[in-house]
Amino acid sequence: MSVNSPARRTPASPGELRNDVWLAVGLLLGAVLSAALGSVAGVYGEETRQGMQWALLYAFGLTAPLALRRRYPGIVAVVIAAVFFVGVTMRIPELYVGNIAVFIAMYTVGAWVDDRRRAMIIRVAIIVGMFLWLLVTTFQSATAPTDEGLSREGLFSPFVAFMLIQFLVNAAFFGGAYYMGDRAYASALERAALEERTRELENEREVTAAQAVALDRVRIARELHDVVAHHVSAMGVQAGAARAVMDRDPDAARAALSGVEASARSALDDLRHLLETLRTPDGEPPNASTVRLGGLAELVAHANANGLPTTLTVVGDETPVPDLVQVNIYRVAQEALTNARRHGGPDAAADVRLRYAGDAVELEIVNTGRVAAALRPGLGIVGMRERAGASGGTLEAAPRARGGFLVRLSVPLAERVIA
Repeated sequence: MSVNSPARRTPASPGELRNDVWLAVGLLLGAVLSAALGSVAGVYGEETRQGMQWALLYAFGLTAPLALRRRYPGIVAVVIAAVFFVGVTMRIPELYVGNIAVFIAMYTVGAWVDDRRRAMIIRVAIIVGMFLWLLVTTFQSATAPTDEGLSREGLFSPFVAFMLIQFLVNAAFFGGAYYMGDRAYASALERAALEERTRELENEREVTAAQAVALDRVRIARELHDVVAHHVSAMGVQAGAARAVMDRDPDAARAALSGVEASARSALDDLRHLLETLRTPDGEPPNASTVRLGGLAELVAHANANGLPTTLTVVGDETPVPDLVQVNIYRVAQEALTNARRHGGPDAAADVRLRYAGDAVELEIVNTGRVAAALRPGLGIVGMRERAGASGGTLEAAPRARGGFLVRLSVPLAERVIA
């Protein structure tokens, strides 16, 4: 709901509009019956025993507009109030349904007119008109030259008491209709606001669910890329070496093909582990074996075995590192070495440095090789940046001017409380 737009309640439903028609029909039957019985009972004296055709017309004019009360509440209220004034002035013998119709019309203006100033003006005009009419009829009754009816003797005569009762009853009657209409309108606005908020929360829930699915897809894609690219890259190097020496050195070719087979088995094991992780509700399969920083030595040995001379240096005293950070550092190192093997050229070499700085851990992979003309970030670099962000760290990945590439990952560690 806009701050600048006026508050509006929800429009009436088709069912509510149909109920208005049935309400008008029911009150019409009640008004006809009330007028007939009032005529027989002679509520206004002998003169009420005639003119039933006017009573029927009055009953119709009093109740039929209620069929449109929610469509045109202001017009319906004015019409019903006017018909009521005329009917009572003409002494139509109907005393009950008219009051009900006026109450419903007043209530509807308060409950369904969105222009609150207009709703107030209509209701105040009807109330003022009613009390002016009461004053006029009271004055006429008080000055009429007749001894019939209630006694008018004394300062607080029975006649005065009866007139005061009329004023008090009408004040309570119209005041109740006014108040209940306003409360119904306020409640309708609160329900509309609650429904709007519920829709917003539902939309937010759907967006959150979609974002969670997207994040899962990104995580799966990143894991698959890291696992597959590393092993497939090694298999490509080994297969190329086997093809190059197959004719002149069959033993070396067989050794290279054995390396291809070993890389394929390792790739299948890693993929099986990843699929088990995805299938398990809590995200960790039974007897899971997650990579750690301790596996960097094996990773470096694998790079050396596959044609990329690589060294590993650990600087500083080893500091406890969260499991998630260890996995992400390992995967960044794996991806950096894979890229060095693929893009560095035949004479490329790499150096891996792991630094413990007390409040942070830093991984740096520098490789020699070809000079990169421009950095075109692929899925591997995107994945490394995502892993750095997931660990709360920063990543620097850029080609070096003298050839090769630099990858530096820095991850701050949570402060440890010392007793």
